[in-house]
Amino acid sequence: MQQNGSSGSSGSTGSDGCSRDRQTLSFSGSTGSEGCSRDRQTLSFSPLPAATTRVRRFIQERRTLPLPRVMVVFSGDSDKPGDAMSSSDSAEDEYRKPASPAQNFTLSPPIRSSLNAQDQEFPEVISLNVGGTYFTTRLSTLRRFEDTMLAAMFSGRHYIPRDADGRYFIDRDGSYFGDILNFLREGELPHRDRVRAVHREAQYYSIGPLLDSLEDIQPLTGEKVRQAFLDLLPYYRENLERIMEIAKLRAMQKKARFAKLKICVYKEEMPITPYERPLFNSLRFERSDSEAKLFEHHCEVDVSFGPWEAVADVYDLLHCIVSDLAERGITAEQQCIGVCDKHLINHYYCKRPIYEFKITWW
Repeated sequence: MQQNGSSGSSGSTGSDGCSRDRQTLSFSGSTGSEGCSRDRQTLSFSPLPAATTRVRRFIQERRTLPLPRVMVVFSGDSDKPGDAMSSSDSAEDEYRKPASPAQNFTLSPPIRSSLNAQDQEFPEVISLNVGGTYFTTRLSTLRRFEDTMLAAMFSGRHYIPRDADGRYFIDRDGSYFGDILNFLREGELPHRDRVRAVHREAQYYSIGPLLDSLEDIQPLTGEKVRQAFLDLLPYYRENLERIMEIAKLRAMQKKARFAKLKICVYKEEMPITPYERPLFNSLRFERSDSEAKLFEHHCEVDVSFGPWEAVADVYDLLHCIVSDLAERGITAEQQCIGVCDKHLINHYYCKRPIYEFKITWW
């Protein structure tokens, strides 16, 4: 039986002869049967509660511990918990190396699952709202040609908004969408007065077969021929813009309803006179550079068109100018007011025709 003694004699001797205190963990410094001795300075503690003694021991032992090393652990897909830990040397190497983007940025399961979502499914009969105009058609009609915008929209890979009634909404003018559907259904082409507008819609929806069919009928066929002629004229579109700019400026300065411009339209490159024309079968005669500089001349007009080499003549070009101005909403009238009488050299005169254009603004 163990007897409870005083605080000074509470030590007990173990089998190895070392005296330990079960309550205060203080060592008496006595020598046991095996001669085990303890340093009074380093191993002797005053009788304090157990918790306080542990704190002091931790503080004293911490002085001799090495400084902690920073360990960078990257989470992986390994199933073993030990794979996430490494030794101090390998951890230090990982800390020194820059992390790759794949290690820093990984898709979380919710995002990955949303990216691999199934394609959207559509009903066989589709109700459409195209700019406020309602249409109903089959899904196969919209997917008739693969390389079109409609086929891509209703392929299931893209999100299509719906209106309040559940119709698929396309933010486009629906005035000519019926012509688009008629072509997709039966290959029907629009009436001539709707060809240009339907052609613009076909370009928006990227319907190649419809574009090819429309470009082979009037008025687009004639437009292709006319454009081939206009491509021969340098700065044709720039000259149109200049006509509108000058006419607007003059009308605003004079506070007038219309403005007048002088425009030179000539087909031949070289200046001639009526007496020279019978002497040449063709006006394409060559001259040296020094002689050509003698014929350099700019007529006293606002805008000049020419020269060009084609069967189309001056009146054809005048028709193109008036038509293209009308496309821009500008009403223009023209009449010939004479020719340029500028004397160049010897018996050569300019003789280019000059036309007066009257631009009406309201």
